Amino acid sequence: QVQVVESGGGLVQAGESLRLSCVASSGSAFSVNAAGWYRQASGKEREMVVRISSGSSTNYADSAKGRFTISRDDAKNTVHLQMNSLKPEDTAVYYCNGWTVSVATGITKAFWGQGTQVTVSS
Repeated sequence: QVQVVESGGGLVQAGESLRLSCVASSGSAFSVNAAGWYRQASGKEREMVVRISSGSSTNYADSAKGRFTISRDDAKNTVHLQMNSLKPEDTAVYYCNGWTVSVATGITKAFWGQGTQVTVSS
């Protein structure tokens, strides 16, 4: 069982920045394959913000291009999302998502974080 903890959300003003972190941990050895961030605003469907492959190729939603940057630290099984120039429309619950691969069995499993609230005031 992989545990996922997200952090870094909060209340900021428009134009400010936040850095979200997603840390995966387990009692058995594993690695994180592809990962990414999604968000869900109140009354709306969950949408992809950005994804990063195991080789660090990235795919950004148009709304995130030029403002958000995803990065990964495989040694710490951590994925970060640096969000700059935040806008009120970025307000949402942000979820970390990805796939883990067991070192022992090669079995892959999907994971979701618990979500972290980001609120941007105008």
